Amino acid sequence: MPLTISTVNVNGIRAAVKHRSEANRGLLPWLDASGPDVVLLQEVRASEELAREALAPVLDTGWHLTMSESAVKGHAGVGVLTRSAPSAVRVGFGSAEFDDLGRYLEVDVDTDLGPLTAGSLYLPKGAALSDAEKDIAKHDEKVRFMREFGAYLDRLVRRRRHVVVGGDWNIAPAEADIKNWKGNLRSPGFLPHERAWVADLLAAGWRDIMRELFPDDAGPYSWWSWRGKAFDNDSGWRIDYQLTNKMLAGRAAKAEVERAAAYDLRWSDHAPVTVRYE
Repeated sequence: MPLTISTVNVNGIRAAVKHRSEANRGLLPWLDASGPDVVLLQEVRASEELAREALAPVLDTGWHLTMSESAVKGHAGVGVLTRSAPSAVRVGFGSAEFDDLGRYLEVDVDTDLGPLTAGSLYLPKGAALSDAEKDIAKHDEKVRFMREFGAYLDRLVRRRRHVVVGGDWNIAPAEADIKNWKGNLRSPGFLPHERAWVADLLAAGWRDIMRELFPDDAGPYSWWSWRGKAFDNDSGWRIDYQLTNKMLAGRAAKAEVERAAAYDLRWSDHAPVTVRYE
């Protein structure tokens, strides 16, 4: 049987489920229509209690929610929805600074393809390096996160089982991953050291499934600003993706960005990135 994994930044789980659910366009209708087996959630921005309340209709049907909420109320937060209960859960990656901030969560789950380790990542956005104290702090925070998390990923990619890390990486790896890349050369998410970091992950053995299946395409983008005509003009960024180890990459058969048909049908500023493994 195939295994379908989706990753999506929900931009607030309660809003994605409730406030944006008119006209059959919220998270729950999408979950029913898309039919994934594992869903990696980012920017939940709620306590586990409130997230469970919002997701109660699907949890009542047998879905299992694992969560890591942020110590900063209403900020970040990651989760994993699975059709079967995880056999193990790991919060964070051994970081004294980041593990309680709702940035990374990992579960082990048995699937029809075999044992799977699935990680949900919400990497800090960062900032362009400027003279502003706030920008310096955000820039340096992202650098520290990448350094620590990169060392962890170097170990994780060598696990002898199927491994996927999906989420909002907040880095567009290449020019093909931003519609207006020339105008964003100094923007966080497209800085040279950030793109070099992703390149190092790929050199270490991680596989970018969407890019491997669509090697010559612009995008496909997964995030568009709420403002202006970015969505209508498909002026987006590919910052949500699934990286897998070699074992799982060999099973990737189909991938898509589940982009809404129209601006007013969106339930997040990100779209789900879904991969079918066989």
